[in-house]
Amino acid sequence: MRKLTAFLLANLFLLTTSNVAVFAQAKKTNDVLIRNATVLTAVRGTLENTDILIQNGKIARVGKNLKASPNAQVIDATGKFVTPGIIDAHSHTMMDAVNEFSYSVTSMVRIRDVLNPTDIAIYRGLAGGVTAANLLHGSANSIGGQNTVVKFKYGHPVEDFPIADAPPGIKFALGENVKRTNFQPQPGQPFRYPRTRMGVMEVIRDAFLRARDYKQSWDEYRAKVAKKDKTAIPPRRNLELEPLVEVLEGKRLVHAHGYRSDEHLNLLLLADEFGFKVATLQHGLEAYKIAPEISKRGAGVSIFADNWGYKLEAYDSIPYNAAILWKNGVVVSINSDSDERMRRLNLDAAKIEKYGGVPEEEALKMITLNAAKQLGIDKRTGSIEVGKDADIVIWSAHPFSVYSHVETTLIEGETFFDRAKDMQKRDGIQKEREALEKLDINRPPASGGTSPKIPSEKRQADRDDAEFGDGGNQ
Repeated sequence: MRKLTAFLLANLFLLTTSNVAVFAQAKKTNDVLIRNATVLTAVRGTLENTDILIQNGKIARVGKNLKASPNAQVIDATGKFVTPGIIDAHSHTMMDAVNEFSYSVTSMVRIRDVLNPTDIAIYRGLAGGVTAANLLHGSANSIGGQNTVVKFKYGHPVEDFPIADAPPGIKFALGENVKRTNFQPQPGQPFRYPRTRMGVMEVIRDAFLRARDYKQSWDEYRAKVAKKDKTAIPPRRNLELEPLVEVLEGKRLVHAHGYRSDEHLNLLLLADEFGFKVATLQHGLEAYKIAPEISKRGAGVSIFADNWGYKLEAYDSIPYNAAILWKNGVVVSINSDSDERMRRLNLDAAKIEKYGGVPEEEALKMITLNAAKQLGIDKRTGSIEVGKDADIVIWSAHPFSVYSHVETTLIEGETFFDRAKDMQKRDGIQKEREALEKLDINRPPASGGTSPKIPSEKRQADRDDAEFGDGGNQ
């Protein structure tokens, strides 16, 4: 009990001295009025000299000369631009684990179980206008874990992050990462199956064959129960196959990592075979080659704007990928797959306008409304419309300009990033850092400091590892 109390006190100290408290403990008000902005709605064009009234976290009105209650927070946005919050359709931010490497099918694991609400990347994302993200399992598995769609409510309890009514999803993956092209097992350990591209497809097909049989066994059981058959015995639950049954039933979205167009086409054909739909082809750097096939099946594509050349699979990407897909009627989003690139998605959208002549609003949709559509949350966010969540970003200049920066980021009407307050706090944080660095325990031994004591829990963990003899990976 004493250890638990010490742990809680230590973490309370960290929370009260970190950016979580410094920047994100926003005072929530019922009404917010943003005045006289240039509003890029992402659905109904650009509105000049326009006000946005927010009430109870929702966009209540959009128009000119709007009135608010006397206690409303008023933000003067004269000369500034307002957009919907950016949605990153492929992210690994705030995750304490990314890949469950052990099996090629790990549909039973959940990203929801490894969320870290104190990850500083969340705050940095807010500083770049990102309000929501699709948190995906990694790409080491043919069928990976279950995703979580979140809003970046930095400073709130972790329970506030997931979007409750977002459709559940799951990560699939194809290609080099799955067949472990660059991975070497420990001496004496075998390679994990599959090792080829055809093996990857076999693993996915086999999983759906098993899921189809599992579904049938439950259908038969429920039919017996409906007939009040007393001999009905429920099948044994299978946590691996349950999410795949949801895919077959159209209740869980498939987000499929892949680079090569032949691999993505193979997955689309396999989906045809089993009667399910692929929600998004993730990365899809060659998706322009099969744009008509993607459009015909109603799948979306979530791409990089210009990040390629880092491995052979990415060799055939071109800057006109998004434009070709858009012209074929495909819903396209731009993702980051990176804590750092996430803060520059506005500029990635600008590149789409440059390469291929995609109209400004359509390019903006690729980081807002289109991503919301791919994640099934477009009824509540992704555009500036009356009745939607007030997930809004105020920019110093046009968001497609390299000279623009975020002034304020709001989620459901609550301010989670305020540049002016951020600047005010920086001197205090620097002084706190300098004070901590002067403490003896934080000085390197070469300059007179002493080595920190190793916590007893760490010593116990070392003993446990030694007993396993392999780092504890049994």
